[in-house]
Amino acid sequence: MQDEKPPMKKLPTSMLPEETAPRPEFPEQEQTPPGLDAEMEPSPDHGETSYTGSGRLAGKKALITGGDSGIGRAVAIAFAREGADVAINYLPEEQKDADEVIALIKAEGRTAVALPGDIRSESFCQSLVADAVEQLGGLSILVNNAGRQQYCETLEELTTEDFDATFKTNVYAPFWITRAALPHLQAGSAIINTTSVQAYKPSPILLDYAQTKACLAIFTKSLAKQVAKRGIRVNAVAPGPYWTVLQSSGGQPDEKVKQFGKDTPMGRPGQPVEIAPLYVTGIRCLLIYLRTGVVF
Repeated sequence: MQDEKPPMKKLPTSMLPEETAPRPEFPEQEQTPPGLDAEMEPSPDHGETSYTGSGRLAGKKALITGGDSGIGRAVAIAFAREGADVAINYLPEEQKDADEVIALIKAEGRTAVALPGDIRSESFCQSLVADAVEQLGGLSILVNNAGRQQYCETLEELTTEDFDATFKTNVYAPFWITRAALPHLQAGSAIINTTSVQAYKPSPILLDYAQTKACLAIFTKSLAKQVAKRGIRVNAVAPGPYWTVLQSSGGQPDEKVKQFGKDTPMGRPGQPVEIAPLYVTGIRCLLIYLRTGVVF
């Protein structure tokens, strides 16, 4: 008689009933960038009440840029519920959202570190990593998630200032932050970059944003090959249409926000909690050989 196999360890779950997921048409809700999750209607689901962890990241120490809202917020909640200590970066004007995330992390009994500041500054990126390492007591996970997305109808209307701001946020900042973080990352550590489906299926009104996400996807693959011998995994997640404040604060025209996600197979945008488990899975040894991948 064969021995019974032990039960499989519970995977991270997000319990969002499909029948209750918000669908378009959504109300008008244009916000000044960077915007606030707290002012979105309907409110996005980041896992506040729907994500159940299982201790898969116990002892890990994570830094997440853009951790106050959207996908970054969902990842911060998931990491804390999986047992990690978490530092989040955000802009000072996003403090209201950040305060909520910090409270949620602390509610799980984890260390929560708030690190506001503008990652378009190289010197700030260096101090961001140093402060995260000091206050967390180390670093084993880096999530480059913060992004800038502002739609522009024509190339002629795209200013050099906007083009530069998008590249500084989406390309330069991950480079600066990752370079500063690498000396602190030991074998078994992980870097996850948030790219976008826009890197592969660009929209005409997101010309600069799409370019930056393609850059980040290639950065991910190249860096993964470079640091694999050090035992550090580098992967990326490329979300499609998710219901985040990135869209309603200038990322899409308001008429598109009202119908956001309608053209997807499910007829709705994804909720941030639905993609957070990919970030958890990308860190664990379940995908230890997935060292150069971009997950869609």
